[in-house]
Amino acid sequence: MDSEDAAVPERLRVFLVDDHAMFRAGVRAELGVHVDVVGEAGTVGEAIAAIRATEPEVVLLDVHMPEGGGRAVLEAVRRSHPKVLFLALSVSDAAEDVIGLIRAGARGYVTKTISPEDLARAIRRIADGDAVFSPRLAGFVLDAFASRPAVVADPELDQLTNREREVLRLLARGYAYKEIARELYISIKTVETHVSNVLRKLQMSNRYELSRWAADRRLV
Repeated sequence: MDSEDAAVPERLRVFLVDDHAMFRAGVRAELGVHVDVVGEAGTVGEAIAAIRATEPEVVLLDVHMPEGGGRAVLEAVRRSHPKVLFLALSVSDAAEDVIGLIRAGARGYVTKTISPEDLARAIRRIADGDAVFSPRLAGFVLDAFASRPAVVADPELDQLTNREREVLRLLARGYAYKEIARELYISIKTVETHVSNVLRKLQMSNRYELSRWAADRRLV
């Protein structure tokens, strides 16, 4: 077969979600030779609308963003576009972040120290049906799912977004709303909204019940 007749892999359509514009610009520039970056977004709302409009094959998803973070984007898009695949791209390697995103449906989780070439390969593997993790996380994920079923299969905890868990953890440690707002770089009003959402989801009436609930699950 002549070289010009050889099949050329189709360029994947990729969408980038991250709340740091400079990081998005860098990733777009590095990945542009490997994939088609069809869009980007810096907020949860923008991401959900734009992903639904562009229908990419793979979404690179930051974990920690205001208003619910990457998990909120993933859960909203999966309901309407279940074929869209998600690869978490984060600075965080915290247990609750990794397990939470995988439980929500992400096909992989890599840290932002990954090289552009390895990231491009990870995107291709996700599109081909593989699960991909940064080397240091692979064993951790397997161990977590094998030895910590209580963390993985907690339906009450699973319904909380990453940001709601962060607020809950600080609340359980005794932080005031003002201190939580300062710690997470959000407004006091946003803290109040998150607390109200957690109370509603867990069917509790006050922060003291939440603190006991969090302590029982060793979230403090």
